[in-house]
Amino acid sequence: MNSKQLVEAFNTCFLSSFNTCLIGGADEPLYRPADESSSAVIYFRLDYPSSALHEISHWCIAGQKRRELEDYGYWYEPDSRNAQAQGEFEAVEVKPQAVECILHWVAGLAFRVSVDNLAMPDYDPQHFERAVKVQVGKYLISNLPKRALIFSKHLLAQRCPDLIFEEFLQQCYENYCR
Repeated sequence: MNSKQLVEAFNTCFLSSFNTCLIGGADEPLYRPADESSSAVIYFRLDYPSSALHEISHWCIAGQKRRELEDYGYWYEPDSRNAQAQGEFEAVEVKPQAVECILHWVAGLAFRVSVDNLAMPDYDPQHFERAVKVQVGKYLISNLPKRALIFSKHLLAQRCPDLIFEEFLQQCYENYCR
């Protein structure tokens, strides 16, 4: 799926029910909550499908209170993080990146974890990749967050209407963990 298809799918699923829309073309990703005159907006970087899916993942996990705050009120430190700050970043990114992984699968796109830190070019993300895989497995056992489940099922139904959602995810997970 391309970014235009993701925007259309997201807005079909959530514009009326959650007053939230997805818009590409931004220089940097940003979530802007709704106000009296406009819907909430998830901006993603340029026209990158992976950026869209990453930002959607954060939105799918954010609770009602977080969705009332710009960028959900999350802490973010740019890619000059030291090892301690990188660990803190990864701790809060495990769940969103696990959702993002599943969204990539159902959209027919390749997924790879992002440590989002160019200041550590020799950094080995294997422990973070394992943590994301473990979280994906937990989601498959105990279900995705509700909005992630809705969007995942919608994307897969658009792309491959004859596939059984749970079987598809299980097959993807088995391939991912090899």
